[in-house]
Amino acid sequence: MLGKLQTKHISLMVGAGIFAFLTGAMLSAPRIGSSVGQWLQKYGVISSPIGNITDWERGKSSVLPLVLWSSRERAGKLESLTRGYPSLDRHRARYLLASDLINRQQVRRALQLLQGLENEYTALAPYILLKQAEAYQILGEVGKASDLRQAVLKKYPKSPATGKALYLIGVKQYQDRAIVEFPSHPLTWEIIRQRLRENPDQLELLLILSKYAYDQPGIVFFLEQLIQKPNLKPEDWESIGRGYWLNRKFRRAAIAYSKAPQTVKNLYRQARGMQISQEREKATVIYNKLVQEFPNTSEAGDALLQLTQLTQNTQEAITYLNQIINNYPEKAGKALVKKSRILTELQNKQAAAEALQILINEYGSTEEASQYRWEIAQKKAKAKDYQAAWLWAKPVAKENPSSVLAPRTHFWAGKWATKLGNQKEAKQTYEYIVRNFPHSYYAWRSAEILGLDVGNFNNLRQIQPKIINLQRPVPTSGSDTFKELYLLGQDQEAWFQWKTEFKNITELTVAEEFTEGLIQLSQGESLKGISKIAKLEDRKTQRGRAEYQTLSKNSIYWKARYPLPYFQLIQFWSNKRNLNPLLVTALIRQESRFEAKIKSVAKATGLMQILPSTARWIAQKGNLDKIYNLEKPDSNIMLGTWYLDYTHKQYSNNSLLAIASYNAGPGNVAKWLRILPKEDIDEFIEAIPFNETKNYVRQVFGNYWNYLQLYNSEISQMLAQYSQKHP
Repeated sequence: MLGKLQTKHISLMVGAGIFAFLTGAMLSAPRIGSSVGQWLQKYGVISSPIGNITDWERGKSSVLPLVLWSSRERAGKLESLTRGYPSLDRHRARYLLASDLINRQQVRRALQLLQGLENEYTALAPYILLKQAEAYQILGEVGKASDLRQAVLKKYPKSPATGKALYLIGVKQYQDRAIVEFPSHPLTWEIIRQRLRENPDQLELLLILSKYAYDQPGIVFFLEQLIQKPNLKPEDWESIGRGYWLNRKFRRAAIAYSKAPQTVKNLYRQARGMQISQEREKATVIYNKLVQEFPNTSEAGDALLQLTQLTQNTQEAITYLNQIINNYPEKAGKALVKKSRILTELQNKQAAAEALQILINEYGSTEEASQYRWEIAQKKAKAKDYQAAWLWAKPVAKENPSSVLAPRTHFWAGKWATKLGNQKEAKQTYEYIVRNFPHSYYAWRSAEILGLDVGNFNNLRQIQPKIINLQRPVPTSGSDTFKELYLLGQDQEAWFQWKTEFKNITELTVAEEFTEGLIQLSQGESLKGISKIAKLEDRKTQRGRAEYQTLSKNSIYWKARYPLPYFQLIQFWSNKRNLNPLLVTALIRQESRFEAKIKSVAKATGLMQILPSTARWIAQKGNLDKIYNLEKPDSNIMLGTWYLDYTHKQYSNNSLLAIASYNAGPGNVAKWLRILPKEDIDEFIEAIPFNETKNYVRQVFGNYWNYLQLYNSEISQMLAQYSQKHP
């Protein structure tokens, strides 16, 4: 299937003719006016409130896929879309094209496109006026620009766009209004920073930054000024503590939380901050206080676990652990494993074994039970007792399907079933993995073993998967205005809008946190964004888990978790090197999470994490451009794909060995090929002595499998036949 496919974009946005709706329809005479009006609104022939459409309808668009193109590439298509019937898509095309033209200083045509658009595209009406003002400012017609900003203040006083207008007007009385009415607007923070540079002794301004800008660069500087002020309230100290905590200033956070309201969360952070700062005695006192005052909370169980780390007395540690086992069942798995280790150190092997037996019998659905089963299964397999290994591994996927180990243990249960001659059991096991764990690396390995055309280590580099037409996902939270700004790639305005309208600072719903992750991705903070989105699966409350289960059934979640930044560059250089672009993308996701300027401790730099010395060697060896910048995506991908092509050629185009070599170096891979068993490729991977490389291989090919099933329609359709969990 895949080997025959050439890369091209396939549009998923195929619209039906709008008049097809009328086929066979009859309108009753008395209601003909309202019926036609409703129909015209429904199909976008005349303007209607954008809130009347669903998110699914919002995402059906000919304009939105163009957002990911460069402004020059999309100009012609947008121009043609501006000439259609009045519709949401036409409004979007006019706004996006006008924005592009303003950025290129071609403002007269932009003004033509924006003329009257605020009356039709009501969701973005204040931003359309601000765009017009920007255009007139470029033309030097400052009076018209000022009038338009004043119109925003008058017509849309509650809109976050007004916060921007107040900032742009720049007069002190307007800036005062921005501070009072829009304290969470990022441009208000800029006003405040400027005023604090002129006069640092302004308590109210410092408090606004600590409350709303706690996650922004440079906030610690202002927190240091704020803590010097007298008469701070407990809620002020809570904001200060949060700012320090998020910036990893744990001791300062602990001190701030000691003066904040004594909630269970604040107490835990106070204790944990002291513990991280090596203040063991202070941490112990606070943890004990938390357990006494909030005994029925999850944090109390966590506090007891931390107390077992802090105490020097093993009997006291066992007392804490027994308290956890008896009162906090969700943490009993960790407590039993820790208790078993302590008892083993005390030479009480029988009691240690009994603790582990309780773990298996009574807490078999915990991650610790899964880990213990896997460790025993591996030992049995190493001793070639495959029957026992199979028996130990098999229950994990059923008892704890959410475990990170579930697909891995089940895959090896299939392998061991094959060694036992039970081919039917093995086949059923692999099918179970594809059906129940479709996003795991082991689902890809299982699919390949089952004979599905998903590629393998030997042919992966040559495959050129067809990529579906890309566009941004519709955010799951926020106003219609925010969603439109985000979908149109108006990232700064979308961020302003979100920060201003978003009020739930501490307890985010899954929908809100997912949207925060999308914004971070759009701001180039891919590491934070992907991490935030991935961690949604770790929600602990029943409500949070239910919200995640609902979201994870939608492909927008997985596409945000596996995004495609820089994909045009990746495709270009992959084609030059005859590499699979999704494999390159998978490697970049693992190496850098798409952070273009990220550096490792060893000074490996950029998207594909290239050492400066390696870059010089590549440039010389490959006769490449000697002028490059590893922090620039184009240079980095040019060099990184050359090296990935090189490692493939070193190992006869075997992608497993090429990827392992990219991580561990060709010398180590050559050594492993001499000393490790090569009869079974999966056993070879398990035998790799570097845990980092072993995990790296699984992560990169797991990434590849997710990109393939999300962005190639044929694989997606094939997988949907196997798994209801495939979105």
